[in-house]
Amino acid sequence: MGVEGPQSVVFSIRGPIARADLDGLTGRVCALLREAGAGGVAVCDVAGVEPDAVTVDALCRLQLGAHRAGCCVRLRNASADLVELVELMGLADALCDR
Repeated sequence: MGVEGPQSVVFSIRGPIARADLDGLTGRVCALLREAGAGGVAVCDVAGVEPDAVTVDALCRLQLGAHRAGCCVRLRNASADLVELVELMGLADALCDR
């Protein structure tokens, strides 16, 4: 009998993201991570998401929720502008592919 390892989770978020969307988005993604029993890395596809402060806020909230669920979020398909904004805000180590 083998022991199952952590489940991988891949999800997408689309924009534009309004500040009023943050609680609902965070709640849905955190529930997905808990349901999946995710551990390790959850991959978040952010293709087409606007590179603005609300998006970075959403991504930080997702990272915090993922951490509480025992995993971390890594971004996939982030635009150069989004990566630059994340770096400018000092959050590259927390949010970008490494």
